[in-house]
Amino acid sequence: MHGWGVMVGWCIYGISSGYARRIKNNLIASGLCQNPRSCRRLLRKAVAQNGKALMELPAVWFRDDAAASRLIVECKGWDCIEAARRQGRSIIFLSPHMGCFEIAARYVATQFPLTVMYRPQRARWLDSLMERGRTNKQIHLAPTNLKGVRMLYRALRRGESVGLLPDHAPGIGEGAWAEFFGKPAFTMTLPRKLQHASGADFIVAFGERLLEGKGFRLHFEPLSAHEFDETKLNQAIEGLVRRYPDQYYWNYNRYKKMSPRRPPGTYQSRNARAKPQV
Repeated sequence: MHGWGVMVGWCIYGISSGYARRIKNNLIASGLCQNPRSCRRLLRKAVAQNGKALMELPAVWFRDDAAASRLIVECKGWDCIEAARRQGRSIIFLSPHMGCFEIAARYVATQFPLTVMYRPQRARWLDSLMERGRTNKQIHLAPTNLKGVRMLYRALRRGESVGLLPDHAPGIGEGAWAEFFGKPAFTMTLPRKLQHASGADFIVAFGERLLEGKGFRLHFEPLSAHEFDETKLNQAIEGLVRRYPDQYYWNYNRYKKMSPRRPPGTYQSRNARAKPQV
């Protein structure tokens, strides 16, 4: 499926000019490309990874827990989860748009209940398919609305854990401006509010996609809640992306102008030097 995914990724890239333009612009703006050659190399990897992410979904969604768990060849950092649970603390899992965040949620839910926030799709058939694929006896889906936010708060009050995609572009009144790769990005404030209300631990979760269809390596890394804000959230995501740049969803529109007000002041980009062309 990953082999087919590479071809699918390039088909989408060739068909959708907006998709291709967004990947290029985000890669260049990130400053990770030192020259045109490195940009092209990272672009090729990112397009292939995006296609793999799409084609692996049937295997991740519709296999039973035992079969899905066999796709995981290594789990790093699970000890920090066990330590939090031994002390009776809830966990807020932060899984950015990179790698296979779906397999990370599936694995966590084989161990204990997990309430995961998701954005409903406009197409009913697609939303129904996603809901069937993502829901099992220990995964509960919370939509990105007031009802879903209440579900998250209730789960944390019960001592359970929740999962968020922390780089979702929030709606007006639900975010704050914070720098991400040298540019202001409207960033959700929900993780901070949930943590303040519950005292839960933050753990960054990432499902690394291995080469040649060999499965996934899960990474779980604690993130300090001390003086936590949206800037520290973006720094944590950015640090992970820098380690695995090809696995980030560079097509995701991280810089949506969801707020009627621009951020105070003007950021001086760390990447203000001349940008290489892809």
